[in-house]
Amino acid sequence: MDTLLNVVDVEATCWDGQPPAGAVSEIIEIGLTVVDLATRERVSKHRILVRPRRSRVSEFCTELTGLTQAEVDTGVEFAEACRLLTGEHRADSRPWASWGDYDRNQFQRQAKATGTRYPFSGRHTNVKLRFTEARGLKRRPGMHTALDIAGLPLEGRHHSGADDAWNIAALVLGLVESGDWVQPV
Repeated sequence: MDTLLNVVDVEATCWDGQPPAGAVSEIIEIGLTVVDLATRERVSKHRILVRPRRSRVSEFCTELTGLTQAEVDTGVEFAEACRLLTGEHRADSRPWASWGDYDRNQFQRQAKATGTRYPFSGRHTNVKLRFTEARGLKRRPGMHTALDIAGLPLEGRHHSGADDAWNIAALVLGLVESGDWVQPV
């Protein structure tokens, strides 16, 4: 049995308010941390920049994510990013996790809109929900707050896909350690 888990976090084009006419939110960064559930460690950290086709990186988005239009212009097309996820990270067969359902839903929307094959397996865990249930919380916290609750540091920049995936992976390992992690089947 594969003991590896892909932890994914995406950043997408965003605006302070409504998007400009004709623009849609598109993935511009895919952060991925591979976790070995057997050894209970984060084994690798990856970042894929994705070039948007129907929107541009706003000043608000740059302030939030640190990503600029010039930087994402060096990225790959969404379809190529999906091929990298399946080819290099076995995304289509390996279980995966994200903080909430935003990342899964964003991938589904963008794959459908672009006619691209959805890259992930159906074995997804919503870490936010799992963490909330395990801690007996009434409200679902954001990732940064969850790190505080778990007594873990924020490593890197919040709203960097690669850094957020790394931090979410730390929360997953905390759930594994406490016996509160349920592997998706």
